[in-house]
Amino acid sequence: MSENNNRKLVVEVCNARNLMPKDGQGTSSPYVLVDFDGQRRRTKTKQRDLNPQWDEKIEFQVHDPETMATETLEVNVYNDKKMGKRSTFLGKVKLSGNSFAKSGSETLVYYPLEKRSVFSQIKGEIGLKVCYIDEDPPVTEPTPPPEKTEEKAEEKKEEVKTEEKKEEEKKEEDKPAAAKEEEKPPESSKPPESPAANVETPAEVKNPPIAHEDKQKEQKENPVSTGKRNDSGGVADLDIRSLGGDRSRSTYDLVERMPFLYVRILKAKVTNLEAGSSIFAKLVIGTHSIRTKSVSEKDWDQVFAFDKEGLNSTALEVSVWSEKKEMVPVPTPVPDPAPAPEASTNPAPEPVLTEKMTETCLGNVSFDLQEVPKRVPPDSPLAPQWYTLEGSSPENSPVSDVMLAVWIGTQTDEAFQEAWQSDSGGLMPETRAKVYLSPKLWYLRLTVIQTQDLQLGSASEPKVRGNELYVKAQLGAQIFKTARSSINSSSSANPTWNEDLIFIAAEPFEPFLVMTVEDVSTGQSVGHAKVHVPSLDRRTDDHADPRSRWFNLTGDENRPYAGRIHVRVCLEGGYHVLDEAAHVTSDVQAAAKQLSKPPIGMLEVGIRGATNLLPVKTKDGTRGTADAYVVAKYGPKWVRTRTILDRFNPRWHEQYTWDVYDPCTVLTIGVFDNGRYKKDEAGKQGKDLRIGKLRIRLSTLDTNRVYMNWYSLTVLQPGGAKKMGEIQLAVRFSCSSWMNLLQAYSSPMLPRMHYVRPLGPAQQDILRHTAMKIVTARLARSEPPMGHEVVQFMLDTDTHVWSMRRTKANWFRVVGCLSRAASFSRWLDGIRMWAYPSTTVLVHALLVSIVLCPHLVLPTAFMYAFFIVSLRFRHRPRQPGNMDYRISYVDAVGPDELDEEFDSFPTTRSADQVRVRYDRLRALAGRAQSLLGDIAAQGERVEALLNWRDARATGIFVVFCLFASLIFYVVPFKVFVLGAGFYYLRHPRFRGDMPSVPVNFFRRLPSYSDQIL
Repeated sequence: MSENNNRKLVVEVCNARNLMPKDGQGTSSPYVLVDFDGQRRRTKTKQRDLNPQWDEKIEFQVHDPETMATETLEVNVYNDKKMGKRSTFLGKVKLSGNSFAKSGSETLVYYPLEKRSVFSQIKGEIGLKVCYIDEDPPVTEPTPPPEKTEEKAEEKKEEVKTEEKKEEEKKEEDKPAAAKEEEKPPESSKPPESPAANVETPAEVKNPPIAHEDKQKEQKENPVSTGKRNDSGGVADLDIRSLGGDRSRSTYDLVERMPFLYVRILKAKVTNLEAGSSIFAKLVIGTHSIRTKSVSEKDWDQVFAFDKEGLNSTALEVSVWSEKKEMVPVPTPVPDPAPAPEASTNPAPEPVLTEKMTETCLGNVSFDLQEVPKRVPPDSPLAPQWYTLEGSSPENSPVSDVMLAVWIGTQTDEAFQEAWQSDSGGLMPETRAKVYLSPKLWYLRLTVIQTQDLQLGSASEPKVRGNELYVKAQLGAQIFKTARSSINSSSSANPTWNEDLIFIAAEPFEPFLVMTVEDVSTGQSVGHAKVHVPSLDRRTDDHADPRSRWFNLTGDENRPYAGRIHVRVCLEGGYHVLDEAAHVTSDVQAAAKQLSKPPIGMLEVGIRGATNLLPVKTKDGTRGTADAYVVAKYGPKWVRTRTILDRFNPRWHEQYTWDVYDPCTVLTIGVFDNGRYKKDEAGKQGKDLRIGKLRIRLSTLDTNRVYMNWYSLTVLQPGGAKKMGEIQLAVRFSCSSWMNLLQAYSSPMLPRMHYVRPLGPAQQDILRHTAMKIVTARLARSEPPMGHEVVQFMLDTDTHVWSMRRTKANWFRVVGCLSRAASFSRWLDGIRMWAYPSTTVLVHALLVSIVLCPHLVLPTAFMYAFFIVSLRFRHRPRQPGNMDYRISYVDAVGPDELDEEFDSFPTTRSADQVRVRYDRLRALAGRAQSLLGDIAAQGERVEALLNWRDARATGIFVVFCLFASLIFYVVPFKVFVLGAGFYYLRHPRFRGDMPSVPVNFFRRLPSYSDQIL
């Protein structure tokens, strides 16, 4: 396999920085070991250098280019034991094969060195360039005869091997030569006579199954493609890879097998079909009746899948019909009888003709469903056979036989996705199961530096003094502007900004970024320039700024040159573009492929079914119905199940998988009612309605365990919360390495660029909502489209809009977090007031032990925390959490507050409603205003104590500090702590009812509250 492959992987080890000193003398002597696909290479050792520079290129042979994406490149840095005291580990980097760039597009990327274990002390980063090269295969003569090539190869072997081996090779030559002569087609058109040629082959052999033909062709064309190497105990590598990498063939172990009756109709034998006629097949099972497309010469080749539980008959009837268009005269009314008139010379009127479709049954075939064979993948597809039609005479009928196959299968059958499905409305694309991918998003950073040689007006127009200019940049529908820069007689004529503008760029990119210089004083454009976006530089870190460029500004027709602009523009690949709310994010990978990491596990979700769904629309205006489907989103991958029509207890039993790169991410699942497969009278599609949504955080799942639960579906409507039913899911988070999982908890959540060059909170919100709009627009352009309302509901695009309900929920969340501190304060106050004398005595003893043995405070505290948290392990949540509608306060708000939450922005309500809501918001903001004022007053009192605003109070504090310092010079600190503790825990009979002296003193300090207007 390696001889025919011409792909090489080139790894350039450039340098490393800030390595950990490991030789005991403050330095290290590092070298690098690079492993890929069973091959290992080593760099030179750099003696006593914490910032080594190697600049060595290492080449690896790629044995199988198709599976290169599943391979892993591992780079380990070690301290050379020859130069140091002992060989030690300095860090490692693992790169997935899907992050390798093609030669010419590679860039220098600095990867942070990772730990080998939790207790490793590692720091620093290593700079690598990784790319692959596809070399052209050697030029050979076209189709050389096989015998000559073998003779040349044998001549080379004869020069090296002995005479005995020559004789053996000659004997072995005759066998393949004779075999090749048999495989070589004869030159004459007459085939050689053989006993098998005289035997008549049956019809089944003339038309073998298509799937078997494809497999035989693949085996003939690729006789060696069974694996890369066979070193693992006699098992081919392809078999091992298919178990771990090919997830499309994984068993559906999280869902049940749904039985379906499959009918595959290929073609019929047509002998003497009349001109203008066509044939079609009709399938009838009880009340189910479906027909194929009408053809005259072509084959049908259609597959039909009937839900076996929905069948109401035990017999399948397949009939073949012919249809023909005929011109038939329209019958005219018969006139009343009258005496015979005299002979008339007027001609008879011509009859009026109309088209009429005539259908004729040519025969049928019946099947007993109890005798239909069963097939379960990975069994090969069932071969279709010829069946004779009953009720047809071969002499008169144009069709006598039909080729079809009937079997009982499941939803895992290969033919299920493209088959006509009885439970989802047939072949409608809007009801099929689909997988969508979000567009790959990048941050585009435009740094506007300055402009020069601006032509602000024509020669005839007088120049305006004090011009104000700004730069407007537009990428698609995104428009951002810089600040204004003034030009006058005192300042330079070349305005300078040095301002960054950040855009969202989605692949495939918009063709151009348009920059325009606008003049505020005249309201006109000075000039514009275009930047080709796909050809921009791509940056993965902040070690080097992108190159700056000058662009000529183009004005109107009279001014082809209006100046030039100096900018720095690049695509930021070191960031992750957030397209969903930060608290429910499901993807944290950087945009650049070079920074992608291998997955740490796999998420499998089995969408089983739903029960007790409420009707969300009416069918035929008489009864309610629901056409439900499920959408699941994790990372950039969206999946949508098929739509089960007109059922309140739908069963999907579909299973999907995702790669997991971070365990602290969230899976989002939503249930919707399909309203797009039908159109109204105007030809417009309806909208999908919400049924419910739930989220599952992966960090709450145990690894390699199946969670199968029913989850409640509740949707928030203007009238209040409404339970729409329940959905059953099976979820499993698989992880093979605990070390990788634990290491993920110590690594930062987002890529490095988010911390070294962070974006502001306001800017992040703007970019996130822009990314949501781009994802929504792209998925709406798919086929079949995913509606705007579905994507917006899954991404929570309205979380930034004001909601009284969410405000109350967040307030009570804060109160809930502080309630534990308040409970501890109440417990301590009870101890202080001797409500529990025995406990107070124990606290006194604890205080004495802490004062006398302070070195035992931290060990005791951590040991106490260990025991308390360990005992709570028994009461941990056994199932993943669902949407909690109690803490969401959906039942604690009024209808007007819910109507305000569903109101659009800007509002569409009446002025009276807006006035009432505004007054309510003012009252709430007034209480928040008072709370903020009280908090500010406490801080201002502390400042007043130190700034002599109240001279007497500050003087008292100074005198107190003087005496306290003298006392603490004499009294040991342990005595002070013990005395203060006993004083705080003194009996109530020694206490007063009034506040203490320090509290009274602090409350008398001045603040700035009396100076606010």
